[in-house]
Amino acid sequence: MAELWLVRHGETEWSLNGRHTGRTDIPLTPRGEQQAVLLGRRLMKKTFALVLSSPLRRAWETCRLSGHGPEAIPDDDLMEWNYGTYEGRTSADIRKEIPDWTIWSNGVPGGETADQVGARADRVIARSLAAGGDVALYGHGHILRVLAARWLGMAATAGRSFGLDTACLCKLGYERDTQVIRAWNESYDLLEVP
Repeated sequence: MAELWLVRHGETEWSLNGRHTGRTDIPLTPRGEQQAVLLGRRLMKKTFALVLSSPLRRAWETCRLSGHGPEAIPDDDLMEWNYGTYEGRTSADIRKEIPDWTIWSNGVPGGETADQVGARADRVIARSLAAGGDVALYGHGHILRVLAARWLGMAATAGRSFGLDTACLCKLGYERDTQVIRAWNESYDLLEVP
């Protein structure tokens, strides 16, 4: 049975600072570029029936630098959560106004709801299952966490339980006929990056 290989983009200036980066199209840092190349080492012998990537620069560049750019297809459903008026702000900053705020429980004004992000994740899963083999999905922290939750049949908000670092690899697959997480938040030799 096919596996979905989830790849979160490499480091950006905003991921370093904990700023919510939804639709702002920022580049990878030099370290993020190195991380993407190192991800390519892990993925170089793997073939995929389909490679999808968020069209946002940080995910697309991670895909390209890891060696899957030529076969990648941009997919808007893999774009990060639209953070609305909270774009570019940190959780700590938002909590000055709303003390118990989280993206998972309070949402964002002018952005997407968890259910809307979940609907996009469902479309990515359906497209992936129709590919007839393993699929690589290059995306962002929150959308990939939601995608994992939806793969398991959970509400989109269950993504809160799946921490996800930059430049990591996850695998969703099967145990017999049950959809499971096969690997999560693996960084392999990325610790070698200075």
